[in-house]
Amino acid sequence: MSAHPHPPLEGPTSDPAGTSPAELAPAPDGRGAPKVVAEGVPSSVRPDPHADDGRRPVAWLHVNAPGRGVTPSVRSWCLCGRDLFAAGQARALALIGDHVQHRTVCPLLVSPEGKAA
Repeated sequence: MSAHPHPPLEGPTSDPAGTSPAELAPAPDGRGAPKVVAEGVPSSVRPDPHADDGRRPVAWLHVNAPGRGVTPSVRSWCLCGRDLFAAGQARALALIGDHVQHRTVCPLLVSPEGKAA
């Protein structure tokens, strides 16, 4: 047996005099990303998924093309009041093209800056 007893294997350990818990260090490149995950792996802050960035859906296009031998259908609607429906391949393709055109002229989608230019 040795003259020095072994410390307990479980439980809190005592801090040597003059030391304190580790603090976050800035990244070596000075960007301020602290290293908290592992040595050399900077942590990152993820954007809040519930944050409101002001964007809202305005125009929708719903295409139903179930397969061969079945009539496709398309519905195009917009917050400006547009609500169109087409059935059949030729009419559905025409409405898809019209929906794309509407998105370039709709007053809710075109900014005032874009109109002035």
